[in-house]
Amino acid sequence: MGKRKSSKPPPKKAQAKLDVSFNCPFCNSSKSVICTMDHEKEMGNVVCNQCHAEFQGRITHLTEPIE
Repeated sequence: MGKRKSSKPPPKKAQAKLDVSFNCPFCNSSKSVICTMDHEKEMGNVVCNQCHAEFQGRITHLTEPIE
């Protein structure tokens, strides 16, 4: 007697990569703001390469990038 065919599990959907560079709200230059998150130091950093505007904030282990 033969075995039943087992169905393969559905393929996993690949998550889209989120942007890490954005337009600066102060100098309006495109794709010049870079966002980084350092979970070891619990610091998030946002820096504009053109006007050098900078913001730092605390992050937690629950902090994730969003759209």
